[in-house]
Amino acid sequence: MHSSPTLSRYIGRQFVLWFCLLMVILLSIVLLLDIIELLRRAGTKPHVTFGLVVEMAFLKLPGIGQQIFPFVILFAGMFTFWRLTRSAELVVARAVGVSAWQFLMPVLLAAAAIGVVKVTLINPVGAVFIAKYDQLQDRYLKMKSSSMNISRGGLWLRQKNDAEQLFIHADVVNPVNFELTNVIVFLFDEEQNYRGRLDAAGANLKDRRWVLRDVVISRPKKDPEKQESYTITTELDPATIEESFAAPETISFWDLPRFIQTLESTGFPAVRHRLHYQSLLSQPFLYLAMVLFAAAFSLRMPRKGGTMTMVTGGVLTGFVLFVMTDIVRTFGMSETIPVFAAAWSPAGVSLLLGTAILLHLEDG
Repeated sequence: MHSSPTLSRYIGRQFVLWFCLLMVILLSIVLLLDIIELLRRAGTKPHVTFGLVVEMAFLKLPGIGQQIFPFVILFAGMFTFWRLTRSAELVVARAVGVSAWQFLMPVLLAAAAIGVVKVTLINPVGAVFIAKYDQLQDRYLKMKSSSMNISRGGLWLRQKNDAEQLFIHADVVNPVNFELTNVIVFLFDEEQNYRGRLDAAGANLKDRRWVLRDVVISRPKKDPEKQESYTITTELDPATIEESFAAPETISFWDLPRFIQTLESTGFPAVRHRLHYQSLLSQPFLYLAMVLFAAAFSLRMPRKGGTMTMVTGGVLTGFVLFVMTDIVRTFGMSETIPVFAAAWSPAGVSLLLGTAILLHLEDG
């Protein structure tokens, strides 16, 4: 027997209601804790008002909310199946021939839809909020004028123009107008043969062009040549360079592919951004795995102590998943394992494990 559309809509609606309720409760708790923490940090800064603290807490909320999505999916699934089992609704459905996979389908579809909405809509909006929160935190709590960080060795850039590759180095970078000081540009051809260098007192980035001033051009077997200015075209702009030092969570899902391509073509490390992008793509599948785990914990509870067993199993599952994801992500960041494997392993392993558990528990 096939599950009726009415039953499917009923089960899916129960899951979505539990998801929304749990999300509101958890976000409220997180918001309260964030306000308390921000008030503690702002205690020695009289210029930080309570209104600003509340604003920062709300701006930070989307970032934390996105992190707890898998756990909300897990517990919403468990409470949905637990309630339907306690009220004997699933017992009746099974008695008339509806299998576990059939009444799981609406919840799986709802979880996948939530994952798609989260990645394509909530993530871009959340990225704007997170970027604004980072700016306020740097300005009022960390007392920093810019969030850009340059290593002690200065700034290094790489780019390719026509048949030439350029490596640009600057000792000092002004983060306000992005003016470079003590600039050296090494020139190579496509086969990495040295073609010369440019030494400049400074450089500015204007309209996707590096404008070097007081330039000395050195070519092999030629005398140095001095010029007042020298122009190099580039794909970069100040916003791109500034964002490259920011967390990938502050960049929209839709902008990440183009941004990663720009970073890699100009020599910036893009591992964090590629890992974040692949992790976003894998999240709908991770949510499917959370539903399978929820079904495994709540569909066949013992009559006594069932609620405690369900909650304990859910908490342990969430903890193990969090630890596994963090460890695998660390390996991916260090490129010990491929970025694709680091991003997709938690979702893939969880999905296979959840399916195997249900196949073991169910007759089909």
